Amino acid sequence: MEFKDYYKILDVPRDASEEAVRKAYRKLARKYHPDVSKEADAQERMREINEANDVLRDKEKRAAYDQLAAEVSAGGNGFAPPPGWDRGFEFTGSHGGAPQDADFQDFLSALFADAARRRGGSGHPQGQAQGRAQGTPHRMRGEDHHAEIEISLEDSFRGATRELTLRSVQINAEGRPQMVSRTLSVKIPAGIREGQMIRLAGQGMAGEGGGESGDLFLTVHFAPHPRYKVDGRDLTLHLPLAPWEAALGGKVNAPTLAGEVEVNIPPGSKPGGKLRLRGKGLPGDPPGDLYLVLEVAWPQADSDAARAAYRQLAEAAPFNPRRHLGVQS
Repeated sequence: MEFKDYYKILDVPRDASEEAVRKAYRKLARKYHPDVSKEADAQERMREINEANDVLRDKEKRAAYDQLAAEVSAGGNGFAPPPGWDRGFEFTGSHGGAPQDADFQDFLSALFADAARRRGGSGHPQGQAQGRAQGTPHRMRGEDHHAEIEISLEDSFRGATRELTLRSVQINAEGRPQMVSRTLSVKIPAGIREGQMIRLAGQGMAGEGGGESGDLFLTVHFAPHPRYKVDGRDLTLHLPLAPWEAALGGKVNAPTLAGEVEVNIPPGSKPGGKLRLRGKGLPGDPPGDLYLVLEVAWPQADSDAARAAYRQLAEAAPFNPRRHLGVQS
């Protein structure tokens, strides 16, 4: 997989400030935005620039990216984060689709301050003085965590319980960021859709002073499926037909997530035509539908018998498929 160095893409050093990242992004965006650029690869370059900016401008994702890069590079294999590399990472706040200029909490500063308090430092002296004066610790609910997970369509259709491993960047006792993993048992409800959230109560950040823990919100994404395209609860499947099935009609079997079903093909069906199977999509109230996009698959003329059959068809059913182009034969 091609090496993805976000710092190199934006042409900034690894210790670049947030302002430096912002300026570098704007400079490159002016050069490569497809609406104004004359570069041949402008669209692809702009996609990479946006991807790099989304990560390096977000403190938590940048910390996770740097930590993961350091781990993999230490193994001598280099670092090539795949698409969706941040799925399976926990972050505070909701980052999915949020504007990059949003005023996110300073994640690393909060972690360093928390580490300092654990070591007896002066993270929040005024709050500590008030706590000592009152003789009771300050109760504070822990922050919510968010992560993105990938599930199969089959899990959404039937519901499932899965063991998921999530990673987060935390500050250790020495004040250094480190990668921490944990495995959770997650119940996936039947009919959950792309982009919906699963809430795990009490699985977020621990509270302070006896306060309750925050929650963990898992945003669901579907893994690419070899057969189906997803649109909400509806599914689309391309269904191949033999030429005689399309021309004469008849009954054929089609796959669904619940198993095979018999489908009636109308005579004279053409490629690109659609059939709708009500309620055969993802479950819900109401359930989604399954749309079958018809295709015609032609047998190969790879034997004497097959070639003879094609010649016989040409004689029995002569027609000119290029007539609409004004071509005589």
